[in-house]
Amino acid sequence: MLKALFADWKLVLAMGGAAIAALAMIAYAFLRPAVNPEEEERKRRLHLNQIGRIAEGQIVELVEHPPESKVARKGLFGAGAPLLRDMRPRHLVSYSYLISGVTYHTAQDITGLESQIRLERLVAGQPASIKYDAANPADSILVADDWSGLR
Repeated sequence: MLKALFADWKLVLAMGGAAIAALAMIAYAFLRPAVNPEEEERKRRLHLNQIGRIAEGQIVELVEHPPESKVARKGLFGAGAPLLRDMRPRHLVSYSYLISGVTYHTAQDITGLESQIRLERLVAGQPASIKYDAANPADSILVADDWSGLR
């Protein structure tokens, strides 16, 4: 039976190619570079700041979370996610906005963007401008590195 399988060179080539592709995918899963969550969030903010449409919304609340512990978080296959660069408290602003009759309620971690806003003036019910992705209105920002929707 094996002799008949190996007699067809096209089948052997296809099986070899599939095996190499499977090994490459497994190697990539284990060896891919770690994703920095802060850098990914910065890229998302920059993208939304460039393409985003502006909608009117309002602040729901500001929550301050204690810094995360120094214990590495586990990722895929036990790989540790990178630690946060600093041990500052995390500031999370929750806000809501209305697009085409749908109310969206979301939050943004504004830690590191404090130069764009004054935390002491941030209160629930305060009006704000929200930038959102027209293709995915749930994806939005309240503050970016060079823009703020807070008044």
